Amino acid sequence: MNLIYKGKTKDVYGLENGNVLLKFKDDCTGKDGVFDPGENSVGLTIEGIGKANLETSILYFELLKKAGIKTHYVSADIDNATMEVLPAKVFGKGLEVICRLVATGSFVRRYGEYIEDGTVLEGGYVECTFKNDAKGDPLVTGEGLAALGVMTPAMFESMKDQTLKITKIVADDLKSIGLDLWDIKFEFGYNNGEVILIDEIASGNMRVYKDGKIVEPVELTKLILNR
Repeated sequence: MNLIYKGKTKDVYGLENGNVLLKFKDDCTGKDGVFDPGENSVGLTIEGIGKANLETSILYFELLKKAGIKTHYVSADIDNATMEVLPAKVFGKGLEVICRLVATGSFVRRYGEYIEDGTVLEGGYVECTFKNDAKGDPLVTGEGLAALGVMTPAMFESMKDQTLKITKIVADDLKSIGLDLWDIKFEFGYNNGEVILIDEIASGNMRVYKDGKIVEPVELTKLILNR
């Protein structure tokens, strides 16, 4: 294996067959020891969360496969906390896509004079941020991405459409076990002419509530996997 990139929550390796291997770690984003999927730095380490995130990702990638949505997922080794995926070119130097079903977190910090925390965003709201810790992950519009040469308008529309569909699948699954998805973070890449979902679908990338209270990542993963 050839190390390509050391990330916050996983490391990335190149394989001889041309695919890529993701090694899941036990680090979570947050601040001052408190989990927050909206933060741009590692804030805490939770033992075993890497393997648990991998199991959760497998569950949701399989659901997407059944729904006819292509992703980068190929196979996984839970014991070693690794997932083999198709190679994909990231957009720009890294782009995160957030789908918000309820206004909270950084969304309210930005727009609190217009909306209250906990307000439902009908139909879902998709926003993009560049991965740049020093600049606080700046927001960028579809028009901005086109102007900067990061992706074409058609690519953006495909990404947005997939984001809304995937978010609904995840939200419906969580709803079936009594959980409410408030927002979720994705990453997309470009593979053989297609925009596809890459990275993971796990507790560390979503904000979920139960009976009006946020569910912490370890508990959320247990609820998802031990239903």
